[in-house]
Amino acid sequence: MTTPFYVSPEQLMKDRADFARKGIARGRSVAVVRYADGIIFVAENPSRALHKISEIYDRIGFAAVGRYNEFENLRIAGVRLADMRGYSYARSDVTGRGLANAYAQTLGTIFSSGGEKPYEVEIFVAEVGSSAESDQIYRLTYDGSVADVPLYGVMGGQSDKVEEYLSTHFTAGLPLAEALRLALTALGNDAEPARTIPPDDLEVAVLDRTRTQPRKFKRLGQAQVAQLLG
Repeated sequence: MTTPFYVSPEQLMKDRADFARKGIARGRSVAVVRYADGIIFVAENPSRALHKISEIYDRIGFAAVGRYNEFENLRIAGVRLADMRGYSYARSDVTGRGLANAYAQTLGTIFSSGGEKPYEVEIFVAEVGSSAESDQIYRLTYDGSVADVPLYGVMGGQSDKVEEYLSTHFTAGLPLAEALRLALTALGNDAEPARTIPPDDLEVAVLDRTRTQPRKFKRLGQAQVAQLLG
């Protein structure tokens, strides 16, 4: 009788984490930055059909990096959960924190199970409040870990370099145009020397608390992005 192949739990989790991180690092970064009137999402994404940034509910936005089919499944599940909760109770009961917890449970279960490969995704869930103090941004990683993002965050690609640039140049209360320029320049600092990213290769959306309608999510088109960048 042959001895069954054995891998320690520590080594198994390390191998699964390395696998997920390598897959996520192959893509381009996504940045989320708080500005004076809300939250802006900026992604380097030449595709006009496959979105990295989307709306989940009235005040809640979603951004992801990694394998498209995997984070698209998570986005759809989040939309369904939000719709069901809002319909069953009240629209105000749908919160970014609740969605982040649901995503964390799903990702954690997939990562810890040995039956399937871990998801190669990282996610931002953001909720804009009635004031800057009530804005919420959560970052979720492939293993279900959740981190509260106070002012700005980056995931995917060479995120360490991009976040280092943001930490040096970010100031609170930026206007929308300056926040967009900051995020664009930061995304270009993922290499040496720094790259210049064409505005046409950007995907940009905002959660704007000044909008009069209940839905605060707004996708910015190429013309609006070019106008903001001057």
